[in-house]
Amino acid sequence: MEKQILDLRVKSVEQLGFRYSLIKLTSDESLPTIYPGQFVEVRVDHSSHTFLRRPISVNFVDVENRELWLLVAQVGHGTRQLSKLVPNEFLNCLLPLGNHFTIPTDINAKVLLIGGGVGVAPLLYYGKVLHDRKYDVTFLLGAKSKDDLVEKELFEQYGEVCITTEDGSLGEKGYVTNHSILQKRNFSYLATCGPKPMMLSVARYAHAHKILCEVSLENKMACGLGACLCCVEQTKDGNVCVCKEGPVLNINKLLWQL
Repeated sequence: MEKQILDLRVKSVEQLGFRYSLIKLTSDESLPTIYPGQFVEVRVDHSSHTFLRRPISVNFVDVENRELWLLVAQVGHGTRQLSKLVPNEFLNCLLPLGNHFTIPTDINAKVLLIGGGVGVAPLLYYGKVLHDRKYDVTFLLGAKSKDDLVEKELFEQYGEVCITTEDGSLGEKGYVTNHSILQKRNFSYLATCGPKPMMLSVARYAHAHKILCEVSLENKMACGLGACLCCVEQTKDGNVCVCKEGPVLNINKLLWQL
């Protein structure tokens, strides 16, 4: 898949909750083909502290309007600098990077997409693609509190949305793997992205119930091209660079203790 370096114009930057920014980018020309689960490496300009690009999951792609959305968690100097972008500035992006989520071969598959924190980001576009192809999609979103949950109304456009919060301020109290829907309903395909402990719990649930499951790993990345080797993950097939062979991997390939 051909990679491009593009200067994309900032259409808007919206503050979501207390630590997220939704950056909408646009191009005068058609965007390259981008699949759900892929990511971009963005250059952080005007920052004396940020020397490397930052990997950001693709949150959404509006092909008709040539828009690319990035959901950014403000966790460090680089990401806080990105949140300060203003309309009509440009963001230099290397894209598209990595592999992508699988489209189930069975149109009748019951699909559950599980996200936690900023890990919900790639699931919105994935859910949209599945919805457009007439799949039955359910989202299970986890957050610390209702104020930490983002894009709920957007997810609701593409499927049923179930919620857990750690403080019980919205949805069911607890973690995503405690949600009652996992006991009430049978699913044939799971995909998840979020903190590793959460994904490990989801993977164990999927393994115990013999459900096909893919995880989107969030290993630290620098180059996005497989050159720096800082994102290496040990698998049953040997060491792989998550930025190239991932970030999406089937749990059966991982060396996680399931």
